[in-house]
Amino acid sequence: MKYRRLGKTELKVSVVGVGTWQFGGDWGKDFNQKEVDAILTRAKELGINLLDTAECYGPHHMSEKFIGDFLSRDRREDWVIASKFGHRWHEQWEEAWDAKQIRIQLEESLKALRTDYIDLYQFHSGSDAVFNNDDMWTMLDKQVQAGTIRHLGISIGSNTNLYQTDKAEELNAKAIQVVYNRLDQAPEEEVLPSCIRQDLGVLARVPLASGYLSGKYKPGTVFSDNVRKNRDQDEINAKLKLVEEIHRNEVPEGVPMAEWALAWCLKHPTVSCVIPGCKSVEQVEMNARAAELDMVSDNHPGAWKS
Repeated sequence: MKYRRLGKTELKVSVVGVGTWQFGGDWGKDFNQKEVDAILTRAKELGINLLDTAECYGPHHMSEKFIGDFLSRDRREDWVIASKFGHRWHEQWEEAWDAKQIRIQLEESLKALRTDYIDLYQFHSGSDAVFNNDDMWTMLDKQVQAGTIRHLGISIGSNTNLYQTDKAEELNAKAIQVVYNRLDQAPEEEVLPSCIRQDLGVLARVPLASGYLSGKYKPGTVFSDNVRKNRDQDEINAKLKLVEEIHRNEVPEGVPMAEWALAWCLKHPTVSCVIPGCKSVEQVEMNARAAELDMVSDNHPGAWKS
């Protein structure tokens, strides 16, 4: 495994992390604690140290609770835990941006994760209107001072949201999470240059383009999971046709498509970590192998310097 500095947080993060939305059940599989334990145990053995989760990944903090149960039997200090705020899912998924509501979310996340602090607490894909909330950021800054939050981040909803990205330094946010992959390179235009200017860490989410870049699916595939089942079928087919062309023209012979796709993201000089999901031990092993590809240079400007 290779490691990079997460911007001004100075956190040492593995270049491949684990995205945990799938633990909440929205991606076509219901998990139990034994399965989560096996995935996270293997991830740690492979050198992965960053877990990205959120309060709304499954009802009643389901993903966070799976992680918290695991952490209660492991060394908390070995992990960088990134979570998010701004939504809640009890009976349904709702937005909750009031400072008091977010303070409650933070307390509930800490309880679910069974920890005294969250390493990176991220604004979760909200509009500019709810982003411009002085009371919210003042409350969060106080939590940073109190130590319950180590660092603040912004998970931008639109991967072209330069407004929120440019405000990061002013708000003491030290990392940006953004959709970035071979099929969606829009952040390269303005968002990633802004991250370089501000020395922000970057978490690249959806690096496999919702599984399209995994190499497992062909045009005509019909998805049944909660996330992809309502997407336009013509758009799905067009993307999967493009993936076939990329596989044929860009992926070296003998290199699995998914590993190549993760390493492709890590070529960019500001990407600190990719956070693909995984449904099995085998998938987390495959994700981790991306760090071994020649595309992921030890001379990267974000490479960890001990």
